[in-house]
Amino acid sequence: MTDVHPTFPAPDHDHARCAAEALVRAEQTCQRRGQNFTPIRRQVLQALLSSHRPLGAYEIIEQLAAQIARPAPITVYRALEFLMQNGLVHRIESRNAFLACAHRHDECGNVAFLICERCGSVGELAVGALAASLKDTVQRAGFAATMTVIEITGTCSNCQAQSQAESQAQAQT
Repeated sequence: MTDVHPTFPAPDHDHARCAAEALVRAEQTCQRRGQNFTPIRRQVLQALLSSHRPLGAYEIIEQLAAQIARPAPITVYRALEFLMQNGLVHRIESRNAFLACAHRHDECGNVAFLICERCGSVGELAVGALAASLKDTVQRAGFAATMTVIEITGTCSNCQAQSQAESQAQAQT
C-alpha cells in the first residue's frame, strides 16, 4: 500500500486527526486478524501517538501513570511486543525507544527511520529497492541476516526551514 503521509508532518498539521486515524487503523488491523485490542494496548499506542517522537518504555509508563494506575513494566513491554508484531509500532534501535507507526505501509514494508537530531522527530521512508539490494549484497557475502534496521540521523525539513528562517532573521538585524 502506498503511503500518503509526508515523511515529516508539518509542525502545524492536525495531530489529533493523525492520531485518531492511526487508532482506527489499529482497531481495523486487530479486528481483521481476529486479535484483541485490549485497553492497555490501546493506551500504550495512544501514549506513543501523542507525538512523532520515539518514547522509551519507562516514558510510556510515566505517561500512562498520569491517567491510570501505574502499569507494571512487563505489561507495557507485552503491549509493545503485540503492537510491533502487528506493524503498529516500530522499535528505534539506536534510541532503545518505540514509535507509533502512523503510516500505511504493509506489515512487511521495508522502511528507513530518519531521526532528526534537532527536534527528535522520526520519519519513515519506504526503502523497498534499497532493502532488496542490501539483502542481495548480504547474501552474496555469505551472511544470513536475521534483522535489518536502517536508521539515518540528521536534520528534518521542518528544522532546516526553521534554521534558515532564524538565519535570515539574524542577517536582517
